[in-house]
Amino acid sequence: MDSIHLVIFDCDGVLVDSEPIAIAVLLEIIREAGVVLGEEEAYRRFLGRSMVSISKDIEAEFGLIVTDDHLTAIRLRLYEEFRRDLRPIPGIAETLSKLDRPYCVASSSQPERIRLSLDVTGLLDRFEPWIYSSTMVRKGKPAPDLFLHAARSMGVQPASCLVVEDSVAGIQAAQRAGMHVFAFTGGSHAVAGDLVRKAAELKPDRVFDDMRALPGLIEGMAKAGNMA
Repeated sequence: MDSIHLVIFDCDGVLVDSEPIAIAVLLEIIREAGVVLGEEEAYRRFLGRSMVSISKDIEAEFGLIVTDDHLTAIRLRLYEEFRRDLRPIPGIAETLSKLDRPYCVASSSQPERIRLSLDVTGLLDRFEPWIYSSTMVRKGKPAPDLFLHAARSMGVQPASCLVVEDSVAGIQAAQRAGMHVFAFTGGSHAVAGDLVRKAAELKPDRVFDDMRALPGLIEGMAKAGNMA
């Protein structure tokens, strides 16, 4: 009855508790460039999306062209913050140790940022070399391209994949890829991002807020025959 052969994790907000840091840095940089945006709107617009998509949105809505200099400033400031303050999602290491099937990470971030995030939180060795970035596909989330690329690279059919996501864009991408999806709402940005309500509206297979529960949720659905 168990047809899940691959678990695909998003990175930011699912493996590492990075979203509040990333949003704060982004808002600082665009504010310095003359665009003032509130935290709530930033989460609504940008959560789970690549910098390419975010840059296009900022230019279309506010007329600010995000230059290479802006991107460099964001990256340098963000990496500095990550090295100092980034932490793993509570329980993720324990969960990965208990998973009895292959897993990988597929993130909207650049490969360099993904590896840094996983390295400073002690998770890199668990995922290398199964790390997939939106830079590897034509369209980022909410398009399904990234998750389909990860599944192909891992040799697994989309219907046999389970995606663990925390953003509207990521949940939509998983659904469009024809994959099962669990919405994780246990990151420290859950309240600011209104994640529980937004996730529930998209009707994922499960909404959960404790990463330690993931192996049991997969096992429970398999026994119930819901993933056959």
